[in-house]
Amino acid sequence: QVQLVESGGGLVQPGGSLRLSCAASRSIFSIDAMAWYRQASGKYRDLVAQITSGGSTNYADSVKGRFTISRDNAKNTVYLQMNSLKPEDTDVYYCNARYGFGDYWGQGTQVAVSS
Repeated sequence: QVQLVESGGGLVQPGGSLRLSCAASRSIFSIDAMAWYRQASGKYRDLVAQITSGGSTNYADSVKGRFTISRDNAKNTVYLQMNSLKPEDTDVYYCNARYGFGDYWGQGTQVAVSS
């Protein structure tokens, strides 16, 4: 089993920034990929950003140029730096870790962008 603990969500004004963190209970050094998804109530969970074991990144078109995913293997943590936030970025953000032996999710952290 792997536990993922997210933090860093909150309320921010449009144009502001937040950094989400996701700490894993196991090493992420050889993980297949880690990612951030987001989901609004009653909607599908959509991929926001992904980083692979080799360091390749992939972003949803709606966040390209504004969000950056990164990882710190020493801390078993993945980050999502979110800049130039917009009201439409308001969602619950979930961390996902894909290991060779299983797929795991965090509990979610709320991000609200409003003036």
